[in-house]
Amino acid sequence: MTHIDAGAELDPVHPVAPPTGRATGLTAAEVAERVARGEVNDVPIRSSRSTTEIIRANVFTRFNAIIGVLWVIMLFVAPIQDSLFGFVIVANTGIGIIQELRAKKTLDGLAVIGEAKPTVRRDGVAAELSTSEIVLGDLVELGPGDKIVVDGETVEADSLEVDESLLTGEADPVLKKPGDRMMSGSFVVAGGGAFTATKVGREAYAAQLAEEASRFTLVHSELRSGISTILKYVTWLMIPTSIGLIISQLVVKDDNFKESIAYTVGGIVPMIPEGLVLLTSVAFAIGVIRLGRKQCLVQELPAIEGLARVDTVCLDKTGTLTEGGMDVTELRPLNGSEETYVRKVLGALGESDPRPNASLQAIIDSYPDSEEWRCTESLPFSSARKYSGASFSEGDGENSTWLLGAPDVLLPSGDPVLDEIEQLNHQGLRVLLLARAAGDLDAPDVASGARATALVVLEQRLRPDAADTLRYFEEQNVQAKVISGDNAVSVGAVAGKLGLPGAANTVDARQLPTDQDEMAEALDANSVFGRVTPQQKRDMVGALQSKGHTVAMTGDGVNDVLALKDADIGVSMGSGSEATRAVAQIVLLNNSFATLPSVVAEGRRVIGNITRVATLFLVKTVYSVVIALLVVCSQVEYLFLPRHLTLLSTLTIGVPAFFLALAPNKERAKPHFVRRVMRYALPGGIIAAVATFATYLLARHHYTGEGAREAETSAATLALFLVSLWVLAIIARPYTWWRIALVAAMGLGFLIVLTIPYLQDFFALKLVGTTMPWAAVAIAAVAAAAIELAFRWIDRRFTA
Repeated sequence: MTHIDAGAELDPVHPVAPPTGRATGLTAAEVAERVARGEVNDVPIRSSRSTTEIIRANVFTRFNAIIGVLWVIMLFVAPIQDSLFGFVIVANTGIGIIQELRAKKTLDGLAVIGEAKPTVRRDGVAAELSTSEIVLGDLVELGPGDKIVVDGETVEADSLEVDESLLTGEADPVLKKPGDRMMSGSFVVAGGGAFTATKVGREAYAAQLAEEASRFTLVHSELRSGISTILKYVTWLMIPTSIGLIISQLVVKDDNFKESIAYTVGGIVPMIPEGLVLLTSVAFAIGVIRLGRKQCLVQELPAIEGLARVDTVCLDKTGTLTEGGMDVTELRPLNGSEETYVRKVLGALGESDPRPNASLQAIIDSYPDSEEWRCTESLPFSSARKYSGASFSEGDGENSTWLLGAPDVLLPSGDPVLDEIEQLNHQGLRVLLLARAAGDLDAPDVASGARATALVVLEQRLRPDAADTLRYFEEQNVQAKVISGDNAVSVGAVAGKLGLPGAANTVDARQLPTDQDEMAEALDANSVFGRVTPQQKRDMVGALQSKGHTVAMTGDGVNDVLALKDADIGVSMGSGSEATRAVAQIVLLNNSFATLPSVVAEGRRVIGNITRVATLFLVKTVYSVVIALLVVCSQVEYLFLPRHLTLLSTLTIGVPAFFLALAPNKERAKPHFVRRVMRYALPGGIIAAVATFATYLLARHHYTGEGAREAETSAATLALFLVSLWVLAIIARPYTWWRIALVAAMGLGFLIVLTIPYLQDFFALKLVGTTMPWAAVAIAAVAAAAIELAFRWIDRRFTA
């Protein structure tokens, strides 16, 4: 028998085993026998990539392959300093692997905490076990909110209703009876029971499908897909440019063969934005580690980015804005009912569930059970019905049937009691109606004609951090929509206490239009909605998305699953049902709604910083391609050796990019990543390339004789460094002390190379005379001014 109280969003409750005829499950010997045969549910719940996959993904990349080949060539034809770029790639790859392994350790540790623990009955004793410990033939108990983790066959069913929508797409719950098939990946919405595991491990195909459908429905990552798009175009651009450069340097020019190879490689290497993918992975990994310290399990890495793009957060009231616990503050008998008798009824209802939820626990704490009363039949709570019920033998030969639930559902419109309830709702109190049913509990219209007996007034405990969190979203221009199954007025009162804008205009969801466009308009115009059914929650998410909103949905109850699944980002509380944790991309293991701003901030940090860093990398790619094209067209020697560009990349991109990628950033995430990055990279790269090439041509006419080539290259390197440093200075804005220090340190590093004889020889950099170096500075200054003006024009012309 199961009794579930009528609150709209409830904590999971568990089944009440029948007093007689109870199946005992497997014995310890039978379990050991099955383990020995390998009949164990050994499919791991993967919360992250394996170590092998992480190493493979970081090592075997397209660009690592290209650079690896070029590195091997350089080791044979040039001094070691021209092979430095290879060592940088090795270091970068190592950093990427280490950071992702750290993130994996964090994720796996949190996943164990948040893992579903099904209740398994063995030797007649029920205990929570890890899903991997279930063996073939185990008897698994079920209650509302429990996820079915293996395939099986129903053995016990007490009004057991199962939602299989994640597997079949059919939204209506299925009533299960003994002998019926259980599909892994579905979840219990009402009632209780038990089933025998018939397929475990890799044989439970439904489990694999459900796990993939729920946990690994990858969140769209504009950042990652944008970088992939950029890399695809860079690859196609690189191929013809590289071929032209190779022909130019090896065939057209009659130079030293090894030196030609070195300069050719020097032209190809900088075209590759090799560190961009690394820094994106590192930024995500650091984000996971930071959030992990706050007990936030990110089940899909791009979800960090997704929540940063969210402009609408749909909040479930119970468990999100309010804490799980409640207190009975008042009992109001109605229609001449005796309070003593009402207390007995409530005590009996409480006793009918051995593991009660918050509402029923509050009733149990206030009203002890009467031993004479015996529960003969029960009707589990359903979010669609908004009430539950039970039939009792009262011990004196009389039988009675009772309903406990939402007053505005159980009472006819216009009933004078509703006015009394309205006043309580305005105070933010939760009110349940106890009513005596006129007919049988299994009658389809059992609520019709029910006689109001008493009002149970419950006080909900507001989360102390909820008001600050709502205020944060308001400041960040993120709309908060409270969507609850509770009475609309009561929900509005709670939202009002927390200072949510628009709380005074609460909407009863039963009055919402069914047309998606009309519903979307109502959702845009209002913030608080009550009496929302599970299907409506799903429809509301879809309506908001149809208007271009990026929607996050928070919840902890089984009635939130479908909406969590459809939302762009699903956020579940750690204490929520197994089903909600399975479909959510983010699980707040500490059950603190106040953690959400941290997730948003982390996402904004990642997106904003990677956008900055991507601009740095792609300016380099653009100027490398343009310089190569100018070299091919003008039939001159390539300007730089690999060592020159390694130095430039390290000082103007590599080192500063790591600091900028991990810095705080509260900028709201903007769409069109590729478009925004390329708006800056193209003009920046073209201006830098033209200025550098002009300096080189001027130096070719200025210098003659022995050492001319080194002097020409040094002048061009100086010009390119100064222009690149100015691009870094623009990207580093707005300035803080450490950003200014970072840019200054990079300039100082280049100055040290130019002034210390050993480093001059190592990097083949030596400024000759004063005329050409100052000319290079002047050209770089003009180019820097042009880039500044171009970037400012772009900022004014394009706002997003």
